[in-house]
Amino acid sequence: MIKLIAIDLDGTLLNNEKKITDRTKDALKKAKNQGVKIVLCTGRPLLGMVQYLDELNLREDEDYGITYNGGLVQRTKTGEVISEITMSKKDIESLYELSQTLEVPMNFIDLERVYSPAPPNGKPSLYGEIMKALPFVTSDIRSLPEDIKINKALFCIDQPILDAAINKIPCSFFENYTMMKSRPVLLEIMNKNVDKGKGLQALGQHLGIKQEEMMTFGDEENDLAMIEYAGWGVAMGNAIDKVKDAAQFITLTNEENGVAYAVEKFVINK
Repeated sequence: MIKLIAIDLDGTLLNNEKKITDRTKDALKKAKNQGVKIVLCTGRPLLGMVQYLDELNLREDEDYGITYNGGLVQRTKTGEVISEITMSKKDIESLYELSQTLEVPMNFIDLERVYSPAPPNGKPSLYGEIMKALPFVTSDIRSLPEDIKINKALFCIDQPILDAAINKIPCSFFENYTMMKSRPVLLEIMNKNVDKGKGLQALGQHLGIKQEEMMTFGDEENDLAMIEYAGWGVAMGNAIDKVKDAAQFITLTNEENGVAYAVEKFVINK
């Protein structure tokens, strides 16, 4: 029996116009009314998905969200932290040095703001075109507080430049951090113990819900861990091959109400 449904946003819950269709809203409302937990699971901060939480009525006392790709689990109504895994100033210094070597811009984020250290000449970050929920502040890595907690770092630049840079990242960084693309132009970098699967595990432990009682929906590399973790991982029809290969079911695309189709089939009309 499915007790929790975790859903990625871009390319999954949202269509290509960044909207939730009426059919999808109706299916998730019915599932919630049956007692199923509906959890949005994203790389965004909580403030970056408030609009969608409100549309789905997911800001009540016992509603939760998984943000920063699993690094943060929160109550959506109050922002109360259930689980949090962060990076240190030392991590950010190391990653910034890497970004300068690769000649790609880096941003990093805490709960309140996006930090923008000096980019390589002529290669500004594109992240401002994606992140609208948090303010951006110019920062000097050396002046950061020693006890700062960073939720994630990222490289955001045109896809050909980013892909070429990723191919040059030393293996040690992949061993020491979780690195994954969430969009063609965006590489996200987090604590090694962060991924959406681990965030889902932390929430499941808090709620007393087992992994075999979970259904997850995703389309991109950063969704792979939760697709593999859940008892019923669902890949969107527009998902990358890695996600489809790991899933128990491949639904329709995000343009064809893929989330609604699977929820209707396996949860509402089972």
